[in-house]
Amino acid sequence: MKKLILIALSGISLTTFAQSQKVTLKEVWESDTTLRTPECVLYEPKENVLYVACINGQPNAENKRSYIAKIGQDGKVIKLKFADNLNSTKGMGVLGNKLYVTEMNAVAEIDMSTGEVLKRYTVDGAQFLNDIAVDTKNEIIYITDSGTSKVLSLSNGKITEVLNGAPLKGPNGLLFENNQLLIGNGDGSLLSMNPANKKVTTVAKGMGGIDGIVGLGGKKYIVSEWGGKIWYIDSKGTPALKVDSEKEKVNTADIGYNPNTKMLLVPTFFHNTVKAYSVSQ
Repeated sequence: MKKLILIALSGISLTTFAQSQKVTLKEVWESDTTLRTPECVLYEPKENVLYVACINGQPNAENKRSYIAKIGQDGKVIKLKFADNLNSTKGMGVLGNKLYVTEMNAVAEIDMSTGEVLKRYTVDGAQFLNDIAVDTKNEIIYITDSGTSKVLSLSNGKITEVLNGAPLKGPNGLLFENNQLLIGNGDGSLLSMNPANKKVTTVAKGMGGIDGIVGLGGKKYIVSEWGGKIWYIDSKGTPALKVDSEKEKVNTADIGYNPNTKMLLVPTFFHNTVKAYSVSQ
């Protein structure tokens, strides 16, 4: 009875609560530890591979040893340093045959066939560029600067400020889907922005700072906190904690997702691996 009362008082219906509990994550594999400080995993469907942004040290301006690894769907390394000599690599996105990755104050454009850095787009005043999401239809790359609490865009070679200030607070994770930009806020809220009018609404709240966001369809999401927590958010905006590895000091940074295999890919940062979890609903 006490449990039922607590649920009712929290404003969560029993049906919604039960549905959120049905979603399960089960660990399937873990890569070896040759991936040094992996921050982001990106599933690339054309090649059917995973790109992993490895900071390889501390995330600061002095670090020029970061790299992008390419690994298989089984976690085995295909090429450890597909692209090398990068600066504190974090979020990634693909547009055409180019891979885009954030550095501390620039976005690097990488040829996906060679791993060569073709261009760098410097962001004036940037303090800590973080995640990337791509609107492929309009060829717009969205970027968060967690240090200045901004969302920026890269289009036609030009960097433009999209959002600045409240409700943004240390924004990090990004996802573009259904003509909306999902933003993981530093205050633990999941926001949604309409690019046409820049109107921002709250999708869910009650978590810690959101590092990564993946969509499951039907306005359902999985989000991660860097410290070691992974949440499922149902279509009503109700979060349910699914993984908690904070005590074990296993980080859960900028997650990726393979919708074909329903596999969640989790970079563990200082733990130096990528973990894969099957997602069942």
